[in-house]
Amino acid sequence: MHDRSLPVFERLDLLEWRLCRQVARLALYRPILTLFRVISRLGDWAVWLLLTLSLPFHHVQGGWLMLEFGLAAGAGALLYRALKTRLCRERPFITFTTIQCTMPPLDRYSFPSGHTLHAVLFASLTAQQLPELAILVTPLAMLIALSRVILGLHYVSDVLAGALLGLGLAEVAILSLESLTGL
Repeated sequence: MHDRSLPVFERLDLLEWRLCRQVARLALYRPILTLFRVISRLGDWAVWLLLTLSLPFHHVQGGWLMLEFGLAAGAGALLYRALKTRLCRERPFITFTTIQCTMPPLDRYSFPSGHTLHAVLFASLTAQQLPELAILVTPLAMLIALSRVILGLHYVSDVLAGALLGLGLAEVAILSLESLTGL
């Protein structure tokens, strides 16, 4: 393990590696691997950008919502990047050779999952502001989170932490927009 890693991560890694290995084994099946690679790529940024840019077409206060979504996404990026570079948890495929990496990672460290953070953030904001789209974005967020473990890029706790951070940021964004605009 990397010498900058926290002892708590070393213990978590040992607790989680079997589960992560079992989930990542799903990627041995070509159709599942292909599907979850596509799902993971959807979580990169393009879907969330398109969703944000489409807000004026879905909501009378679309400009305010675009600002809310954009600021929340920026805060999420800053938060997860700061945590990743300070906490330095190695990705599961680096620590355990029995977990295969089936897609190139965007960076070295795994905690928290930025894909999951942003997927849950955007799904939560969308469900709050445009409930009719929740039926689309909620399953997508869950699949993006699952994809990160299936592809061998994250531990389950990375994904759970990303989801909790995304929920927290969404709540802050919603409360901030309500206090500013009364929406």
